[in-house]
Amino acid sequence: MTENTDRVARIQEEWRRERPDLDVSPQGVIGRLHRLAGALTAELVAVYERHGLGEGEFDVLATLRRSGPPFERAPGELAEHTMVTTGAMSKRIDRLEAAGLVRRRAAGPADGRRRVVSLTPAGRELIDAAFSEHMANEARLVAELDPADRADLERILGRWLAHHEHP
Repeated sequence: MTENTDRVARIQEEWRRERPDLDVSPQGVIGRLHRLAGALTAELVAVYERHGLGEGEFDVLATLRRSGPPFERAPGELAEHTMVTTGAMSKRIDRLEAAGLVRRRAAGPADGRRRVVSLTPAGRELIDAAFSEHMANEARLVAELDPADRADLERILGRWLAHHEHP
């Protein structure tokens, strides 16, 4: 058995035994990232839920808030920034609008068809509180890492992610 005794290490040992012809070392990275992403997502979603939000709603409100005054974007921009389809974005906006957290309006008098979505005062108050707790939660989660390891991991993951994301 390897020095790691997590579930992924045990799975790799089983595959090495059953398929010694294959290099299962990539599974050590990918498998752990996949499992860790699931565990971290559960920790993050718990904070969103305490604020009455789902992950998608949090993303929309956070995208609007970080856009700066007047805290608005076109629905297509929101979809692009949160990496969902425009149809999915429309449903998120509908839910947030029904809750009084965003509002839709015409972009300007020249083009009544173009719409923008903006944070309401209640939406801004909610995302400010939720984001503060979210950052405290993320700080708690990464506190398990040695500061040097954390810096190395951020650098490595950033470089790797850049190869897989669109510019």
